[in-house]
Amino acid sequence: MLDTIIKIEAFGPNASSSIDEVFARIGDIESKMTVNADSSEIIEVNKLAGKESYKVSPDTFYVVKKGLEYSRLSQGRFDITIGPLVKLWGIGTDKARIPRPDEIEKALELVDYTQVLLDEKSNSIFLKKEGMALDLGAIAKGYAADEAARILRENGVKSGLIDLGGNIYALGKKPDGKLWKIGVQNPFEPRGSSFATLEVADKTLVTSGIYERYFEENGKRYHHILDTATGFPVENGLASVTIISESSIDADAMSTMVFSMGLDLGTKFIERQKGIEAIFVTTDRKVYATSGVKNYNFKIIDKTFGQEDI
Repeated sequence: MLDTIIKIEAFGPNASSSIDEVFARIGDIESKMTVNADSSEIIEVNKLAGKESYKVSPDTFYVVKKGLEYSRLSQGRFDITIGPLVKLWGIGTDKARIPRPDEIEKALELVDYTQVLLDEKSNSIFLKKEGMALDLGAIAKGYAADEAARILRENGVKSGLIDLGGNIYALGKKPDGKLWKIGVQNPFEPRGSSFATLEVADKTLVTSGIYERYFEENGKRYHHILDTATGFPVENGLASVTIISESSIDADAMSTMVFSMGLDLGTKFIERQKGIEAIFVTTDRKVYATSGVKNYNFKIIDKTFGQEDI
């Protein structure tokens, strides 16, 4: 679901039924927010762009509202109206290609979070320009992880691990009372390969990077994190960003947003945020960690990576 393999572990008397409930909830979220189906609430909003508003569920309204907050916070580096550009590149599909400059120019004219109108009273969303399209791919998984954790907690599960492919949520401590040891994704290897570990309880880790979805042409790799200024994949020397936080929706949005900001601006931004830490990996295998990462017993286990001071 959500374009990834999902794994849930839960321990305790209600664990099995809780996991069933979590999967049903994630399926519900996907059915409302996906753009890769025949129909969803987001697809309907996009179809009516420039014409009329569309009433959505509280779930979708909340995620779009959160997405717009991060779009504003990042001054559009993270922008949930990136749909036309995502569709144009088709990265992660069998239609992936390098678009022509005129196509990119046309798509960029439709990427503008300030042209989204939300009506709190009716839970409706209106995209002002025809051809605009919302894409919640950089934030919906985080919401799903938070909802999964909420359901497990409400069912009395005190220990669990939620893995939404790149979004990890460690609920409580392990059943033996120890902290969860989580591997940090190696951005030069397929998903599931770690270059470092850290130990956490009641925290989420979300990684965004060049390894997730990409295609190669003439020896050059084109990854899926697109630059809203150029219309091309972000090129700033970063290979990945991992965010550590208590809220997965925040970590999900921030991992993409901070990746787009680059190492210098990104580290300064995270250092200003309370209770949020980040690990940056550059394309030359250098690792930079914000000041609080040391509190999680952060260890590099792949010696081809070297830690630098910020």
